[in-house]
Amino acid sequence: MFITFEGVEGSGKTTQIARLAARLRAEGRQDVLTTREPGDGPLGQELRRLVLDPPMGVDVDPLAELLILLADRAQHVARTIRPHLDGNGSVLCDRYADSSLAYQGYGRGLDLAEIERLNAYATRGLTPDLTVLLDLDPAVGLARQRARTRMEKEALAFHQRVRDGFLDIAARAPSRFLILDAAQSADAVADALWPRVSFVLGAP
Repeated sequence: MFITFEGVEGSGKTTQIARLAARLRAEGRQDVLTTREPGDGPLGQELRRLVLDPPMGVDVDPLAELLILLADRAQHVARTIRPHLDGNGSVLCDRYADSSLAYQGYGRGLDLAEIERLNAYATRGLTPDLTVLLDLDPAVGLARQRARTRMEKEALAFHQRVRDGFLDIAARAPSRFLILDAAQSADAVADALWPRVSFVLGAP
């Protein structure tokens, strides 16, 4: 089972992944792996730093940003996600291919079809069984954040485009997406998520 979590900054992805992992383990699934993009493993951490905290004075071009993230994703799928799934494990991932569409496509204005093509190549066609979109007003999400990365320092209009992008992506793949109101309490979000996860677990 491969579940990804998407949403704007401060939408609560980390919290919900931790809660779901704990519940799955309590239900007897000890094979749950939690991971994130960018930044899994030593190479991923270096690539994450290049995107979110580049050297002083470096203006990262949007295409360069995308390609760094795709390099991270290719490594992540090949060395972390796919091996765990092949061993009948479950993977809960904080951001995946949809984030590139939302941030670099809708947010930065890069060609969506080209990003989709590159995503498919980087992931070897690996698609999540379920994608949870934690939808939230970007202004609320940014207010929740204490430390600010380069991405979080972008103008509010950028984050609104990202949110709109996520909603558009979800509308085009309704069978894969579950959209939850992330303005609710963490408990309410977790309770709304579990029935869909149970359904995915029971699917043949």
